[in-house]
Amino acid sequence: MIKMFSSKSIYQDEGITVIRIVIGLFLIYHGLELFDAAKMKEYTGWDVFRNYSHASFMVHVGKTAEFIGGLQLVLGLFTRLACILIIGTMSYITFFVGNGKFWYEDQYPLLFAILALYIFFTGPGTKSLDYRIFDK
Repeated sequence: MIKMFSSKSIYQDEGITVIRIVIGLFLIYHGLELFDAAKMKEYTGWDVFRNYSHASFMVHVGKTAEFIGGLQLVLGLFTRLACILIIGTMSYITFFVGNGKFWYEDQYPLLFAILALYIFFTGPGTKSLDYRIFDK
């Protein structure tokens, strides 16, 4: 019980690993829409993309970033690069696609960006390919 009220971390490496993998799985799930032509066409038709001549490209880049970034997080491979990719993509979604309405409407992309920022600063942990490849 004393550990619960201590300022010292407990199971930090395991906790970071679980958070990294769960966030990665969520991103993979959302990124799988990349392979659904009807869903991608629906996104391209959103009002925010209608004025862009390259709307389809933008939507595909975003979904590819979600999918690849998610895979990288799950594996813990090039984790900090994946975090930069995710932060950029989710920030774009939050502030441009969602018009910055993250207080009540579009909170999830901002939360993904914040969690990616957290993982960027903490690193992938010892249970990652980054650790096996670069830290040994």
